Amino acid sequence: MEKRLQNVLAHAGISSRRGAADLIARGKVKVDGRVVTEKGYKLDPRRHEIFVNGQALPREEKKYYILFNKPTGVISTVKDTHGRKKVTDFFKDIKARLYPVGRLDKDTTGILIITNDGELANKLMHPRFEIEKEYQAMVNGFLAPADKERLEKGIMLEGIRTSPCIIRRVKRTRDRDVLRIKIHEGRKRQIKRMFEEVGLKVTELERTGYAGLRLGRIKRGDYRFLTESEVERLSRIGENDRSG
Repeated sequence: MEKRLQNVLAHAGISSRRGAADLIARGKVKVDGRVVTEKGYKLDPRRHEIFVNGQALPREEKKYYILFNKPTGVISTVKDTHGRKKVTDFFKDIKARLYPVGRLDKDTTGILIITNDGELANKLMHPRFEIEKEYQAMVNGFLAPADKERLEKGIMLEGIRTSPCIIRRVKRTRDRDVLRIKIHEGRKRQIKRMFEEVGLKVTELERTGYAGLRLGRIKRGDYRFLTESEVERLSRIGENDRSG
């Protein structure tokens, strides 16, 4: 994936982005033996040799971006002392230090991004960017209209009000509601705790959408690699915010 040269230098610890831009403007940076002074120059750091003040920049580790359908009973961590199944156990054939972007409870299924790109992972997890998440929940009863309105407006959880959300009924069985919830927060067990506040227990929970991504035909325990356009779209999150 192509990145701005000044961002590559900053990420490698050469200097700040502003300092890197200054180095480029002063002709101190070469790409494949050619001095580059172009503002906003883009390249794939895995494919090109970069020199700063005559010193070679180490080649960037290959980045992996994976859309995983987490099964139930699997924990969203890279280490566990109790011998439980971890999300990273599904990617032992990939020789990279992978980790999940955020977490899903052990008994929650659905979309989880797995990557070794720390910069993108931190961005997606930062509350500032309000990444939209969509869940489908089965509850042991029926959500009353007044409770639905209350949840959508926001309720107090441990002294902090939840942000507004959207709740839609998918279907109703003889004794249960299946609901679709859109939120942009990620507090621990948030969906379950929200419904507990109105007297309903979530019996099944699946994350069906994340930052505009969908599982499609990916089966539980399977995955696919994100396309270049999908990675590019995720990496652009927050650009308008920074420019403002």
